[in-house]
Amino acid sequence: MTKYILRRLLVSVPVVFAMILATFAMIQALPGGPFDNVGERAMPEQVRILMERRYGLDKPLYEQFFLYLGNLLQGDFGPLLRSTSQDVNDIVGQTFPVSIQLGILSLILGFVIGIPAGVLAALKHNSLVDHTATFVAVLGVSIPNLVLGPLLILIFGVYLDWFPIAFWGANPPFILGFLPRPTVEFWTHAVLPTVTLGTGLSAVIARLTRAGLLDVLNEDYIRTARAKGLKEALVINRHALRNSLIPVVTILGPLLAAVVTGSLITELIFALNGMGRQFVGSVQSREYFLLTSLTLIYGVLLILGNLLVDVMYAWLDPRIRYD
Repeated sequence: MTKYILRRLLVSVPVVFAMILATFAMIQALPGGPFDNVGERAMPEQVRILMERRYGLDKPLYEQFFLYLGNLLQGDFGPLLRSTSQDVNDIVGQTFPVSIQLGILSLILGFVIGIPAGVLAALKHNSLVDHTATFVAVLGVSIPNLVLGPLLILIFGVYLDWFPIAFWGANPPFILGFLPRPTVEFWTHAVLPTVTLGTGLSAVIARLTRAGLLDVLNEDYIRTARAKGLKEALVINRHALRNSLIPVVTILGPLLAAVVTGSLITELIFALNGMGRQFVGSVQSREYFLLTSLTLIYGVLLILGNLLVDVMYAWLDPRIRYD
């Protein structure tokens, strides 16, 4: 397994390089530049030339790329072109914890609700419980965050006044810089955004778990386990559920990256200072280094997520071996 992980990481290096190159080239190909307009007034031509020279934007594109790559290897994501008080490292340090916390909490909520709901629906196949769980799952997938978020704010933030309706709770980062402290302030601020983002995930996970478990329950080894006199709970938990989770695990990697990158609507609704807002803002303001760096982080998350999926395959199915 260790050799396989190292081999996958080495194969990922040219993928990351190609991703950085493509992003860098495409953002540079966009019409306009970071210094074309500042505020409501156009920047004087002489000032624009000086600013481009300051950040090396007057150099050939290939030279700009290798300069950025060299700085990246030293842990420097580059400067902010429209701000001298901060650089890209500062922005990433401020927004990455918020996005990754929201993504992880939403995934946890999705699995906590989705897997039991899917198991219950499969065990009560074609019953009222199954039909109700399926209906709720379809409803959860169908309601977009753009509708669910304001609805939760209106009910639980305005009318009932149970939770804050904006911002992310203050939580100094610890342990790898993104795991939240269990403070009351953090959790009260995290409830509504997490439910908004995690509801759709739980619906998807519930449907996959139900479908996978229904397929597994008809296998010969399940009938053999029951014929041996094993308790039904043991048959479901040890034999059936473990194999039925393979389809769920398959989407875990892309789902993690999608939650982190696709939380823009949720961040806008709850005024969260996350990476999604910065990503869109960097496109609008032509922040070349910020956009390239955020794309790099998203790509690395996707690669690591898919690697995690492969590792979990081997844990769920003993027949899978990578060595």
